[in-house]
Amino acid sequence: MNKVIIFSAPSGSGKTTLVKYCLGVFSELQFSISATTRALRGEEIHGKDYFFLSVEEFKKLIAENAFVEYEEVYQDKFYGTLKSEVERIWQEGKVVIFDVDVKGGVNLKKIFGENALSIFIAPPSIDELERRLISRATDDLETIKTRVAKAKEEMTYAEEFDQIIINDDLETAQKEIERIVRNFIEE
Repeated sequence: MNKVIIFSAPSGSGKTTLVKYCLGVFSELQFSISATTRALRGEEIHGKDYFFLSVEEFKKLIAENAFVEYEEVYQDKFYGTLKSEVERIWQEGKVVIFDVDVKGGVNLKKIFGENALSIFIAPPSIDELERRLISRATDDLETIKTRVAKAKEEMTYAEEFDQIIINDDLETAQKEIERIVRNFIEE
């Protein structure tokens, strides 16, 4: 059976850290690289962290029906899951693991249904989330304010996920996720 695990969270909740943890623990998992029109951040690499595309390239792929799902998160800031990426991972006999925005996570759960485990990573609080984004030092203050406002809205989607993990203590969150993922893989 082709399974998928979906991780979603407001930016700064620790989702990517937890996805990387799962990839280190479970050899059955393979990361699905999303496509995006946003600029590279820090040391990100095209084809490893994301497929970085121009808005025109992304819209062409939309027209070609190349995405399982996609979302325009901010104006001209698209994120999407390529069908070819999911098929590639399943061909390798692996479980797909997604690291996607909240609306993308909700959409993927609807698409994959019972073959999907959706996990929402919540910050301990919006104030803590803002502190984490500031300490990351990858965005300017205006971008951080936009992300925090968006996070408040994204928190309202938490109940649409199979599991909600509050990432207050990283080690506790890792253990909880390891248990949940193991149960899903072994079903």
